[in-house]
Amino acid sequence: MAGTAIARVPFPGSPRPTIGIEWEIALVDKVTRDLSNTAAAVFDSLGDLHAYDGTPQVTKELLRNTVELVTGVHNTVGEAVDDLRGTMDTVRRAADPLGVDLFCAGTHPFAQWSAQQLTRSAHYDELIDRTQWWGRQMMIWGVHVHVGVSHGEKVFPILNSLLLSYPHLLSLSASSPMWAGADTGYASNRTLMFQQLPTAGLPFQFENWTQFEHFVHDEMKTGVFEQLGGMHWDIRPAPKWGTIEVRVCDGISTRAELAAMAALIHCLIVDLDQRLDNGETLPTIPPWHVQENKWRAARYGLDAIVIVDDDSNERLVTDDLMDLLQRLEPTAKRLGCADELALVAEIPQRGASYQRQRKVAASTQGDLVAVVDALVKELDQ
Repeated sequence: MAGTAIARVPFPGSPRPTIGIEWEIALVDKVTRDLSNTAAAVFDSLGDLHAYDGTPQVTKELLRNTVELVTGVHNTVGEAVDDLRGTMDTVRRAADPLGVDLFCAGTHPFAQWSAQQLTRSAHYDELIDRTQWWGRQMMIWGVHVHVGVSHGEKVFPILNSLLLSYPHLLSLSASSPMWAGADTGYASNRTLMFQQLPTAGLPFQFENWTQFEHFVHDEMKTGVFEQLGGMHWDIRPAPKWGTIEVRVCDGISTRAELAAMAALIHCLIVDLDQRLDNGETLPTIPPWHVQENKWRAARYGLDAIVIVDDDSNERLVTDDLMDLLQRLEPTAKRLGCADELALVAEIPQRGASYQRQRKVAASTQGDLVAVVDALVKELDQ
C-alpha cells in the first residue's frame, strides 16, 4: 500500500451517547396472512413523514412487502420507542383500509420468496443484478440500533469487544425458526440467510480507524461496494451519523422486547466507551470464536453454550446474560433506561419469539396462519 493515497473516512463523532432505532415491518394480508406487496400504496397514503430533525420516519426497503420505521436522534431508549410508537400508529392507520396488518419477525412462516415484488431503485437493482438468487431470497426483517460514539479511534475497540455479546443479542431476539412453510431447526434462520450476501456477515476486527480506511479504499477500488451503506456487516461503523450500528437482532414483534434490546445495546456500547476512557484494554475473542458463537446462537437460541473469553471457556448464554445485566445496571441508571434493561431478563422466562412461534404451531397442529395471527397480535399490543 506504500505510495497509495488513501481517502480518509471522516467520523464526526457524537457529543453524547445518543440512540436511534430502525424497525423493519412486514405487511400481511388480513385474511390470508400471506405477505402483501402493498408498500407503495401505504406510502401513497402516508405522504412525506419526517421527524423534528428532518429524519424520514418511514422508508422503503428492498421488497414491496416492507416498510421501515426510523426514529430521530434521541438521548434515551424511552424517547426512541415513543417515537416509533407514534410512527407505528400512523402506518397502521394507512395500512388498515388496504386490508393489511403489520407483522414483525425475522422471517415469515410460510410466504414464498418468488411471490415477492422488488422495490425499483438504482441501488436495489444493482444489488439484485449482482447477487441474483441469493439476493431474491432476502425475505427477512431485522432491527438496527445506532449508538453515538465520540471519536473514530474508539469505534473498533468498542466494536471488537461488543462481538463478545453477539450471541446474547441474537439468542434473545431470535424470531425466524420457519421458512417457506418448514421449521428450519434454527432459532434464527434470518441470520444465516443474510450472511450469504457478499458484503454481509461478521465485521472484520480492525485495530484502529486507519486500518478501516485502508479496507474501505480496497473495497471501493475493486468495486465490492461504491458507498459505505453497501457494507452490510452485522455490526458496523456509521460514519455519517457518528455511530456504531448494531444489526444483529432478528425482527422484534413487541414494543417491550424492542425497548429491552435497545436498552441492552445502548448500555453495552456506553459501558465499553466508558471503560476505554478509564484506560482499560477491552476484552476480545478470536474471530473463529465469534463465528462459532454466531452459529450456535442462530441454531440453539437461548439454549446455546457460548464461548465467553479468549481462553475458550464456555457458559450457557442465559447464565452469562444474567451476570452481564447485573454489571450493566449502573450504566442503565445513568442512561435512564433501567426499567427497559430489566425487561431483558423477562425474555428467557416468557420464551423468545422463536420459542413462542413454535409453541403456537405445536398447539394448532402446525397451523402457520395461527403463528402469523399471534405475531400480528403481539405487535398490536
